[in-house]
Amino acid sequence: MPGLTAVGGEVAPGWEAVRDAFTRGQADDPGAAQLAVHHQGRLVVDLASSGTGPVGPAPYGTDSACVLMSATKGLVAVCAHLLSERGALDLDAPVVRYWPEFAAGGKGATTVSDLLTHRAGLPSFASDAAGVGLPGLLDQDGRVTELAAMRPLWEPGSAFLYHALTFGHLVGEVVRRVAGVSVGAYFAAEVAGPLGLDLWIGLPPEAESRFVPQFSVSPEPTPEQITGLVAGLGLSPADPLALALRATAAELAAANEALSTRQGRAAELPGAGGIGNARSLSRMYAAVVGPVDGVRLLSPQTVDRARTSRNEHLAPPPPLDEGDSSGRSRFGLGFELPRPGLPMLGEGSFGHAGAGGRLGMACPERGLAVGYVCTAMSWEPAAGPDPRWTDWTEAVVTAASAPG
Repeated sequence: MPGLTAVGGEVAPGWEAVRDAFTRGQADDPGAAQLAVHHQGRLVVDLASSGTGPVGPAPYGTDSACVLMSATKGLVAVCAHLLSERGALDLDAPVVRYWPEFAAGGKGATTVSDLLTHRAGLPSFASDAAGVGLPGLLDQDGRVTELAAMRPLWEPGSAFLYHALTFGHLVGEVVRRVAGVSVGAYFAAEVAGPLGLDLWIGLPPEAESRFVPQFSVSPEPTPEQITGLVAGLGLSPADPLALALRATAAELAAANEALSTRQGRAAELPGAGGIGNARSLSRMYAAVVGPVDGVRLLSPQTVDRARTSRNEHLAPPPPLDEGDSSGRSRFGLGFELPRPGLPMLGEGSFGHAGAGGRLGMACPERGLAVGYVCTAMSWEPAAGPDPRWTDWTEAVVTAASAPG
């Protein structure tokens, strides 16, 4: 009933403290959530919380499916690394080797690695503050064509700034050019299929009944508030970077609106529109770092390359490069790396968080993979780690370190 947190699911012997920690973390959460943990390739935690409020029209459990937001980027990165490991894609090669039209606008030297590390200078789909709204945001071919024609905001490779939505289209188009199918189709065939995952970039109709919508616990900022925030960064209103930041905010709002509809969930929004459950997100990362039921996705060498920091020698484009750099995002090739606001499982771990608090990650040295999915959009990255993560993260690491 509303006002109480009900936690269901299973934990393996020795992992009971994780259930207790997860329950504490969800005690004040109005939304539903899932936590899954794999240790040495074995599912040891598979929990779901109903939250303290109604979760939507569908019952909520460990099989429910939710929006992953930017945790989707981890799925896309896995696809790129699979193609690289198989010899079909050189991550250090210029993008134009696979996508010739991308050379327009002075982007001929941009590498695939630049796309994977948010260094491409293309953080929004449009160069005006309004951004791309609906239905245009769901026009995959149109968005890719526009990105290929755009001029970057900075020399690619010389700075980095989070590509909130365009990351998925940029890397996804390279995957499509190399594999001959969309990134969603490639993920379904080469990752989700072999592992039996309930994880999609483009939700199929047969899974729609398991979908539980997300909601924000705070009002969305108005365009006027966004304009004020951007001005507070020291940018003039007409600065191309200011326009791109405002466009990004508008495009994210349009993406959230799209994901509240069947059309938007069926479309491929590979930067933020993945849908699935925590068990499948954890299982995918477990198969990235080790065998799971005979399936291993990436070699140890590929994993080490993927989690090597690629941007700590760079700063955001000016004037965003001013101030304390300790809290800046750290990126490997397509994956986030630990930082004060996103400690993950400690140094050596990697993965990707998503707006509102979603999180998929792995630590090869600990033999751990974790998926956390929630419906309440409440994480504020600037304030530090999501309070819902803190207790269970510590409990997971402790359980993994226990003898036997």
